[in-house]
Amino acid sequence: MLQLAQGMSRLGTESAFEVLARANALAAAGKSIINLGIGQPDFKTPAHIVDAACKALKDGHHGYTPANGLPIVREAVAADLKKRHGVTVDPAQVVVVPGGKVTMFFAVLMFGEPGAEIIYPNPGFPIYESVIKFTGATAVPLPLLEKNGFGFSADDLLSRITDKTRLIIINSPANPTGAVTEDEEMRKLVKGLEKFPNVCVMSDEIYSEILYEGRKHLSLLTFESMRDRTIMLDGWSKTYAMTGWRMGYAVWPGKLAELATRLAINCHSCVNASAQFAGLAALTGPKDDVAKMCKAFDERRKFVVKALNDLPGVSCVDALGAFYVFPNIKGTGMTSKQVEEGLLNDVGIATIAGTSFGAHGEGYLRVSYANSLENIAESMSRMGQWLQAKGVKAA
Repeated sequence: MLQLAQGMSRLGTESAFEVLARANALAAAGKSIINLGIGQPDFKTPAHIVDAACKALKDGHHGYTPANGLPIVREAVAADLKKRHGVTVDPAQVVVVPGGKVTMFFAVLMFGEPGAEIIYPNPGFPIYESVIKFTGATAVPLPLLEKNGFGFSADDLLSRITDKTRLIIINSPANPTGAVTEDEEMRKLVKGLEKFPNVCVMSDEIYSEILYEGRKHLSLLTFESMRDRTIMLDGWSKTYAMTGWRMGYAVWPGKLAELATRLAINCHSCVNASAQFAGLAALTGPKDDVAKMCKAFDERRKFVVKALNDLPGVSCVDALGAFYVFPNIKGTGMTSKQVEEGLLNDVGIATIAGTSFGAHGEGYLRVSYANSLENIAESMSRMGQWLQAKGVKAA
């Protein structure tokens, strides 16, 4: 029998891809499926970005690139951060990687080992907890509560820091809840972290350009006191509908950029050239398509929140960012997994059980509105009929 490393038994997964596979199998068998599960914009990548990649290939950009990314791309990232957040970033601190998950993996590998503690949001993106446990570190959940709009409490977070804490992970706008942490809480966190100078923070800001109700993103990079211990994660996947291009980046503090580059060399060598030229075009080209996507997401958000609140046994707080809502389904009398499986198997609606995002997600469901308004309306109708058939009554 093969003897595997113990860490493999601790490695989790991302259930959204498992649900996608089941949904695709049902669709292939002829069942009508509406996917509100996967976190992927339903728009095509803007044409000028695709054209830039095609031109790069035709121009002969077929070889290896620097492990930390093409200099022109890292410079464009720095310029974009200056424009959006008003911060000056040295391009040498930027490391371009194939998707946001790579930054998560690298950050946790740098700080995680047996005896170390890493604080992460729960419910939160499942890869956080998975990779923390894989390293042997202790995963310390930070409960995100519905009564707080699923935003984190700085006081609660600070109270969980011990002498073993090495890394804190925060995410705003958040997956799976769509929550945006209040600026006041961010400032309180920064102030409180003055007492813990040896703790690093990975700030997952991948949804920073998808905000509603006039909200403006407050990046952790804007706090000078945090610049030497903040790993800021961002990328192209969500903002520019480029999930399949596998383009992400992070701004790393101090010598951590060199370590991230070394991990890149050991892991994936470099990011492919044509995708980087596409990323360059995204940052430097017109943003009209991004604005159109955000406008469409906002319209869907308003519709789905109202529609969910009209369903029996369901309530839903508003979301202020990303393209997810996290409705409370406790009134149905079913577990999150039972609702996920029932909706998919019985009426062809793919959603993700809240427990896929951590133990504190029980009683909730992630619904992605990265689908057409027509499909969302049809899915809400099917969900209502299914809940009524299950005997769920309105409150």
